[in-house]
Amino acid sequence: MSEKAKKLLTIPEANTILQKIDLEKADQIQKRTLDYTTKFSKAEADQAKKIRKELVTDCGLSEEEAVELVNSMPKSIEELRTFTAGWRKLLSTESLEKILAILRKK
Repeated sequence: MSEKAKKLLTIPEANTILQKIDLEKADQIQKRTLDYTTKFSKAEADQAKKIRKELVTDCGLSEEEAVELVNSMPKSIEELRTFTAGWRKLLSTESLEKILAILRKK
């Protein structure tokens, strides 16, 4: 894959791709990454993709922000504010509640 063809993936999406690799031929990094994505996936790949898309289209988040939230699946307004503070983005409580409602659909 060329540098221009980079694509953002959630942890569950990466896990789905890695599960297709022949473990006999996989290198150590691929094996460790598969182990990590298996342990830390917080949703199924299809659901993660759907949630990510919904966060971008309905909440106005960037792809990067949506992927970050899908990977961590915050459960409260307080947890969510931790992320938005790092984005230097001020979101209303109403927006945060909408985001949480989408994340809870998983």
